Amino acid sequence: MVNLNDETLDGIFSALADGTRRRILADLERGTASVSELARPHAMSLPAFLKHVRVLEDAGLIARAKDGRVVSCTLSPAPMRAASNWLARYEKFWNGQLDALARYLYHDDEVHPCKIDPSTTTPPSNCGSPDTTPPPPNASGKPGRTRKR
Repeated sequence: MVNLNDETLDGIFSALADGTRRRILADLERGTASVSELARPHAMSLPAFLKHVRVLEDAGLIARAKDGRVVSCTLSPAPMRAASNWLARYEKFWNGQLDALARYLYHDDEVHPCKIDPSTTTPPSNCGSPDTTPPPPNASGKPGRTRKR
């Protein structure tokens, strides 16, 4: 396993936060590709696209190699695996929390059963906990007139 510090993880998650960069990584799953091949489906200039490539390279998620005038990119799976391992540490916690929520909701449904009238599509107001209240009405009122253009 690759041992990563906080700054490296920040770079990985920052790189993964952008949809364009995630699509680049998805394209590289099929294998090595040139920068121009990767840039073709994206509606942006080549300099703007190269900024995305540089972010991925700085995060260690891809490696670039130059052969003559062609620059090729290859996926580097080790940082992604390390980020996945970091996330997996918290999966146990979240699964425990979600299981506790499911148990609570099941118990609440057993204590306060919801009687649904088959002739209507909306549940009755006595469904769920007795202390639930409807949301407050919208205090802003009706929308005003709009200006014609």
